[in-house]
Amino acid sequence: MNKFTKKLFLPIGILFLLVGFVAFQIKNDKLFSIAKNIDIFATLIRELDSYYVDEIDPDKLVQVGIEAMLEELDPYTEYIPEEDSEDFRTLTTGEYAGVGALIGNRGGGNMVLMPYTGFPAQNAGLKIADYIIKVDSVDVSKSATSAVSDLLKGPANTPVEVTVVRDKDTLSFELIRKKISLKNVPFYGKLDDKTGYIKLADFTTNAAAEVRNAIVDLKSQGVGGLILDLRDNPGGLVNEAVEIVNLFIPKGKEVVKTIGKIQNVNYTYKTTKSPLDKDIPLVILINERSASASEIVAGALQDYDRAVLVGQKSFGKGLVQTTIPLTYNAQAKITTAKYYIPSGRCIQAIDYAKSRENGALTTVPDSLRKSFTTSNGRVVIDGAGIEPDEKAEEKSYAPISYTLVTGNHIFDFATQYFYAHPSIESPRNFQISEQDYESFKEFLKGKEYDYTTYTEKSLQDFEKYVEKEVYFDEIKDQLALIKSKVNHSKENDLNTHQDEVKRLISEEIVSRYFFQEGMIESGLVGDDGVKVAIAYLANPNKMAQVLAKRN
Repeated sequence: MNKFTKKLFLPIGILFLLVGFVAFQIKNDKLFSIAKNIDIFATLIRELDSYYVDEIDPDKLVQVGIEAMLEELDPYTEYIPEEDSEDFRTLTTGEYAGVGALIGNRGGGNMVLMPYTGFPAQNAGLKIADYIIKVDSVDVSKSATSAVSDLLKGPANTPVEVTVVRDKDTLSFELIRKKISLKNVPFYGKLDDKTGYIKLADFTTNAAAEVRNAIVDLKSQGVGGLILDLRDNPGGLVNEAVEIVNLFIPKGKEVVKTIGKIQNVNYTYKTTKSPLDKDIPLVILINERSASASEIVAGALQDYDRAVLVGQKSFGKGLVQTTIPLTYNAQAKITTAKYYIPSGRCIQAIDYAKSRENGALTTVPDSLRKSFTTSNGRVVIDGAGIEPDEKAEEKSYAPISYTLVTGNHIFDFATQYFYAHPSIESPRNFQISEQDYESFKEFLKGKEYDYTTYTEKSLQDFEKYVEKEVYFDEIKDQLALIKSKVNHSKENDLNTHQDEVKRLISEEIVSRYFFQEGMIESGLVGDDGVKVAIAYLANPNKMAQVLAKRN
């Protein structure tokens, strides 16, 4: 080692020592800060328990404190106490032991909203709109929905007696609880001779296997193109998303990578199998409620120019959560990384670090969004969800329709219709008649379903604004005249929007006979997104143009 090297080596060595010392000191400072604040928190709880004027529940108080702390971070970082671990497992796996029915409160008590096909509730004969008044010997007529749900759940192969009120009759059913595995694909089928449709509602265990089975079955029926519907799908297991992408693209392709603060959360997910079909034309439907794993599937297949995306911009959740075990069988679901799809883009829309600084939800500004390219060189942008290749408007409903649904009038009429008609046509072909619609209008007489039209709302807002102006007295008479002219007539709205209301009634009636599967199939009639998707699959040249490089 020459003198020059020795002289150079000494300062560099000292520099490394200083950097190491500073890093060590910073880490020590942080550890001390954590220990200090934990000690303060524990001391405070003990003093509250000793001195507070009323008795406190330490478990509840600490849980409130933990949840308030986590709310400062993001909506996905959660504390899961031991007593909630079973519910959390159900959310992530889609499995639980119970009777297989969705229940809820419709104002008059808890009722069956949907018995799932093939499970104990449906097999035993429970119907939609059955009011649950007793579970075994427990009166639940005034219980919270969660309490009734807990009573219905239990170990598989154990009996439970459910007593319900149906119309004016009180009926009891003996059920045997079973392991319930909710379907990720609640419906699939042919829309025409060549078009297959798959509704993917979740990404719990076996999602990819269910999609694979649906594709195999549809292809055996002769379909030449597929629609994969990811609308309203909140996401779930990343590995299921990767396997679904693998159904359509070759082995060895990157699907998504996760990048976080610590090395063991950094991972690149690649396809590991030969694809089921890498050539079949594919359209994916997305909307603003398609999130997380849905966005991985849609975004990866867009990045590889493998599918045309139709609908609305997706939710924009590009954060990864990891479940960490805590003491006393508690768990924490912690945001540990962001995910990046093959083009390199992250689709996370909300900047939670900036949101904490600003005190309000902060999105990534357009000026900071970056451009990336797909395999064919099409430009895609990060930072705000997945943009569809072609927009298709979602169904929008008139105020009267919202009111009739939320007021349970359509629900109650469908129940009445079901008990008066032993059978109906297939879900796709059923539509209530004009006579049925007149019966619905008669059914509404004497029932409360008031609402505010868009025009009335605009006038109300305008009136509040001009009340502060000096000229209000001069125009208030004219304003009153305008209001009287636009004051809506419920009967006119029932006629004006009858096609829309009839469609909603028909879908609700179909659910009574064909359950969840039938309701989904019925809802496809008149679906604008589905219409656009079918048009693409019928026009290979149009699909090729969309997926080609844009100049």
